[in-house]
Amino acid sequence: MSASEIQPAPLPTAEDVDAAAARLLGFAVRTPLVFSPVLSERAGADVFLKPETLQRTGSFKFRGAFNRMVQIPEEARAAGVVACSSGNHAQGVAAAAKILGMPAVIVMPHDAPALKRDRTRALGAEVVGYDRRTEDRDAIARAIATERGAIMVPPYDDPHIIAGQGTVGLEIVQDLAALGRVPDLVAANASGGGLVAGIALAVKRVAPQARVVVCEPAGFDDHARSFRSGVRERNAQPDGSFCDALLAPTPGAITFEITRRIVGEAAAVTDAEVARAVEYAFRELKLVVEPGGAVALASLLEGRLGVSGGTAVIVLSGGNVDAETFARCLAAA
Repeated sequence: MSASEIQPAPLPTAEDVDAAAARLLGFAVRTPLVFSPVLSERAGADVFLKPETLQRTGSFKFRGAFNRMVQIPEEARAAGVVACSSGNHAQGVAAAAKILGMPAVIVMPHDAPALKRDRTRALGAEVVGYDRRTEDRDAIARAIATERGAIMVPPYDDPHIIAGQGTVGLEIVQDLAALGRVPDLVAANASGGGLVAGIALAVKRVAPQARVVVCEPAGFDDHARSFRSGVRERNAQPDGSFCDALLAPTPGAITFEITRRIVGEAAAVTDAEVARAVEYAFRELKLVVEPGGAVALASLLEGRLGVSGGTAVIVLSGGNVDAETFARCLAAA
């Protein structure tokens, strides 16, 4: 095996999601599926929430990171791992590394929220900063991995990461099945697309007619544009939205190969609309959601999902918001 990466695998399948769920048992939190009467009345459908805000490290990212890293052979763990992230993947990787007894280096932009940088360090990871406008984070991470013989843990474009994130969708369909239901719609936030790709694998196996919708910040709707053109489109700017968790430059190659075939639908909302969703989640749902975690909720509240009856699930993908940003959302709504 190369010192830099696990050997690449074929496109992940729903069975890979099942295997990831077995690996995560006892490590990841099985977050609840919560019926929301207030959202259901507003949307004219039965709306359930999947609050990954309650996941270990405050976002879904721990699932994929742990599923990837637990498969690293024991003899390759001493050199550690390297990852790039603005914060949520950083914390997921750092937490998984701590559990597995591995060193971790995280390449994070200088403008990442201080809360996320501090929590990543608190989990024992080394943080290396970079300027997202002038420096290439992947090149920095590759250089570190080569120097240390460490293994790269990508934020989304990796079969093991996608399968781990897919356990969100697996839990959704299992919990709905216990209620005698199948989903008609599942909406999830997307940056590189690992979460929505994994969810789609799990959901479409049980409910092939279900709509799975990618939700993005306005101006960073690379998935929507890629679905229309049939090729991976890039965002014009590396920053410009306070949804810091959702600013990947383009869909992942592996994730897009999945989502273009079994998703193909997207919605976008502005920062102002996201701020209103953050405030709504706090006021009506009693949940703290970060801006990047509230984009699917905003898409529902703003009528962008085309919901008309049936059973809808909104994934709240993260809750790692600093006090200043949260207060600004509450004040602006």
